[in-house]
Amino acid sequence: MGLPDRSDAELLAAHVAGDRYAFGELYGRHHRRLRRLAQLTTGCPEDAEDALQEAMLSAHRAAGSFRYNAAVGSWLHRIVINACLDRLRRNKIAYTELLVTHAIAGDHTAAVETALEVRAALSRLPADQRAAVVAVDMQGYSIADAAHVFGVAPGTVKSRCARGRARLAVLLGRTHHPGPGAAVGPVDGRITLAPEGGLPGRIDDCA
Repeated sequence: MGLPDRSDAELLAAHVAGDRYAFGELYGRHHRRLRRLAQLTTGCPEDAEDALQEAMLSAHRAAGSFRYNAAVGSWLHRIVINACLDRLRRNKIAYTELLVTHAIAGDHTAAVETALEVRAALSRLPADQRAAVVAVDMQGYSIADAAHVFGVAPGTVKSRCARGRARLAVLLGRTHHPGPGAAVGPVDGRITLAPEGGLPGRIDDCA
């Protein structure tokens, strides 16, 4: 069986057994999502790349200790998040920005201003709340999956998300000046954007 046909767990086991190409194949499968996760968590492309490199070195070295009681992808994501948070602490960075990557055509000034206000609000969240909101509201993790990635209880993730969302709602409520199609408000416990055409309708769609 060739490397592309093997499961993540089989690739990791092959790497531990001495296959020098297996880890590269595994990394290739997850690279795009891991990089995006690092960029969202650090808010800085340079820090994201450094954290991602550190995380992959850690995963490469620690592969033998993986117990196969969880998905390999979740294990990699947890290592990346921890590397990002370690870097934020080392650099004493108290914020991260949500990168708005959608192309904007025409004049959507109000929507752009709203997106910038959301980024500024996110930058003021504590690191643990920011990471939880990024994982659940932007990356689409379930509470259970996010809890596994962070190595904490599901209730802890719920609490961090709730506090982060509440803080975002307060910050956005204080700073936002509603314009046409640019309302901001909590929907089903999440912070959402409702901008006029051209920008997506939720924060997680802006990532």
